[in-house]
Amino acid sequence: MATMALRENALPRRQSLAKIVALVLIVWVLAWAIVTNGNLAVYWVFGLSFGVILQRSRLCFASAFRDVYLLRDGGNLRGILTALAVASIGFAFIQVRAVPTPTFGALPDQAHLMPVSLQFAVGGLLFGIGMVLAGGCVSGTMYRIGEGYVGSMVAMAGILLGLVIATQHWNWWWQTFTAHAPTIWLPGALGYAGAIVVTLLALGGFYLASLWWELRAGPRPSFQPRRAPEPPALTLSDWLGQRYRVIFGKGWPFVVGAIALAILNIFIYLFDHPLGVTGELSDWANRAASLGGIVAPTLIGTANLAGCLLVYDPTASPVTTGTMLDGGLIVGAFIAALFAGEFKLRVPRQPVRYVQSIGGGVLMGYGAGIAAGCTIGAFFSAIPSLGLNGWIFGLALFLGAGAGVQIIKRL
Repeated sequence: MATMALRENALPRRQSLAKIVALVLIVWVLAWAIVTNGNLAVYWVFGLSFGVILQRSRLCFASAFRDVYLLRDGGNLRGILTALAVASIGFAFIQVRAVPTPTFGALPDQAHLMPVSLQFAVGGLLFGIGMVLAGGCVSGTMYRIGEGYVGSMVAMAGILLGLVIATQHWNWWWQTFTAHAPTIWLPGALGYAGAIVVTLLALGGFYLASLWWELRAGPRPSFQPRRAPEPPALTLSDWLGQRYRVIFGKGWPFVVGAIALAILNIFIYLFDHPLGVTGELSDWANRAASLGGIVAPTLIGTANLAGCLLVYDPTASPVTTGTMLDGGLIVGAFIAALFAGEFKLRVPRQPVRYVQSIGGGVLMGYGAGIAAGCTIGAFFSAIPSLGLNGWIFGLALFLGAGAGVQIIKRL
């Protein structure tokens, strides 16, 4: 009994020590980044915020698409549609300043605009299948790594492998399907007002369609526990404790996390370019592949594109703003999980889970590679960029998620 009591008393001390060490590490990296390059520091903060938002709201695009098929539940998808509406309005204000007269043919710099091509549709389809098999999209995989999911670590290995393969195939896809395909930016055809109206109407239509699909299944019991209201704060300590519990005591509603991510995306676009994570991952993957003698070819067509493009420059520094964003995402999720008492090393119980993770990861990496982005860059940043390519990727993603659900049902 005495030994058990000592262990129970030691656990909170170890957790407190881990929190202190983690916070010191964050501040140290921030201080180093400020001295080295101010942009690195900004993206470190963006990445940490990214990870906290994803972890606290359990925001994963895979679950949003998968649940429509598997559970006839469109609640998470509607949260993402709402966030897309917020981001689209915010992006439009940024683009108005960059390109005041869109009908003259100019395109806004850094917007995630791609040609309308079968290449990107196939990428979305493969990504949709892969994210369901792996149990998370790329950003979902990254935040779950921060929480201690071993299966997500395996999936990440598959994503990196898929990106290496996509790098070797990019030129074929580009020359076969995309070299002469048009880039359709909605304001260029409809003006800003028309583009925003069409985008919001489309998002609203999918919102209502998800409600119709969900309500066809009949009423559902609510499993949300009722929480007793907290007593009024009498001291500063009480007030601080209540604020802590709001952030770390319970998970955020999915729609809150999605809107928070949309606002973060607007800020990042104001600073430089919209959110995206797979471009930096491809650099990591191709650097690792080069150690084994697999050299990335010169990629055709990428010079005039912006987005999560496959990249590898052996002469460039391995520490970039993308490194800080992606690394910050994982660390931010780890910090959020640690402070919420949710960090735990989780090992898959069934061997088939490893096969699903690696296979789904390869499909995701390959799909994101040839589509120049994942659910973040090619969907969540592309639709608000008012490009038709975001809708094509999103619809292909939805179809791929349906195929992925059928596969896991048979597994």
